[in-house]
Amino acid sequence: MKKILKLLFHRIFLIGFLIFLQASILIFIIIRFSEYFIYFYSFSLVLSMVVVLWILNNRSNPSYKIAWIIPIFLFPIFGGLFYLLFGGSALTRRQKRRMEQVGDTYIRTLTRNSTVVQSLKEENMNAYHQSHYISEYAYSPIYQNTYSEYYPIGEAKFASMIQELKQAKHYIFLEYFIIREGKMWNTILDILVEKARSGVDVRVIYDDFGCMMTLPYHYPKKLEALGIQCCIFNPFVPILSKKFNNRDHRKITVIDGHTGFIGGINLADEYINAFERFGHWKDSAVMLKGDAVWNLTVMFLSVWDYLKNVQSDFAAYRPEVYQEEQYQSDGYVQPFDDSPLDHETVGETVYLNLINKAEKYVYITSPYLVIDNEMVQALCIAAKSGIDVRIMTPYIPDKKYVHHLTRSYYQQLIESGVRIYEYTPGFIHAKNYVVDDLYAVVGTINMDYRSLYLHYECAVWLYRTQSVHAVYQDFVETLKLCREVTLEDCKQVKWRTRMLRSVLRLFAPLM
Repeated sequence: MKKILKLLFHRIFLIGFLIFLQASILIFIIIRFSEYFIYFYSFSLVLSMVVVLWILNNRSNPSYKIAWIIPIFLFPIFGGLFYLLFGGSALTRRQKRRMEQVGDTYIRTLTRNSTVVQSLKEENMNAYHQSHYISEYAYSPIYQNTYSEYYPIGEAKFASMIQELKQAKHYIFLEYFIIREGKMWNTILDILVEKARSGVDVRVIYDDFGCMMTLPYHYPKKLEALGIQCCIFNPFVPILSKKFNNRDHRKITVIDGHTGFIGGINLADEYINAFERFGHWKDSAVMLKGDAVWNLTVMFLSVWDYLKNVQSDFAAYRPEVYQEEQYQSDGYVQPFDDSPLDHETVGETVYLNLINKAEKYVYITSPYLVIDNEMVQALCIAAKSGIDVRIMTPYIPDKKYVHHLTRSYYQQLIESGVRIYEYTPGFIHAKNYVVDDLYAVVGTINMDYRSLYLHYECAVWLYRTQSVHAVYQDFVETLKLCREVTLEDCKQVKWRTRMLRSVLRLFAPLM
């Protein structure tokens, strides 16, 4: 009985009920004024036609356009209205002005070091071009004087993060999609409370949608009472709106400006295998020490300023303020973020640059493989050109319909020479690229439409760092725990499953 009452009074149940109530009221109004249906129908048709013309002429991905146009044609009465409510991204004029102000500060704050840029240009023009794109369109400069360390599993990142948090003296910034109460978060929270009491500036940002089932509704008040400042990104309210398409999927830790963590690992027990969820959970992260952490700090402060409507003194948080000695340079390091509101698909373009400019191999790890035609063609062309292209995905899924979508791409890729592997012990959540023993990208950017087009994401581009070799070694070692998917496996899929996957592919951009 207690479980039933807890469910009935849970926030997600109440939100679902209120949304259902809104839909019911809309249906009642339509029935009540049915004598005017012809006028409503005519208006809806015109609205749907206008929306289709708008979709055709906007700059969104063609697959995303098709996924919306088909249901609008199938259901013209509500199709246009549904797009206005749920399609794309949305900000009010006030929010846009505020976002532009924060964006201007972001760009002014992150300035390039011409010496580092020139050094990279002289060393490798291919690498320079990739880095130049990130600098120009993600406004994220490249650095030397930075040490990087790759963690192939959540437990390793957790242990290192605990050690670094305990050494914090001035400030700690945490920004995560999911925080779940348990061993991992409670251990971290104890340290944060202790640090806050000693005068350390501790701040936390978490995504409301991501934490809807993992944290209580008034959790920020609990943190504030403990001396920890807290912001919720995009608070989820029971109103039909497309703004909830845009979620903060980033995972960032910054300590005293000179130490940072980035990668796919959220602050929840499944990420360190403290309990089993979808088999063995494999994830990855990178720790940075040195100048490149400045990009992570600015990412965090920009979102913090936007949510709090404040203007921080960014200069007070630079790496050299609390770490005067220089770190040993470990190649080139370039952390970057990707916003869904700037009409620039930074994450996908970084991935495409790596694929298109590879000379020997491209090894990819991703929990999902729900990609557009451009990405499919890039992978296929690379494999057909003799590049060793391998993709590692989970064997045990976290979402069955997404796993069906992932597997729906296998046959076309394998026929072109791409090799597909599934991680048999469980679920892979890591989002890694490693190319030619030279480049790697580790971050939060999944190979799916939500990450590539709708979410706020971040990653780090690495060139000639020791961590690049570590990403490669991790991939090679993990292959031993995988089964390779063959063309025969694909051809043996039942026709009913093929049909289901075809339908899912059609609406993949909306999932």
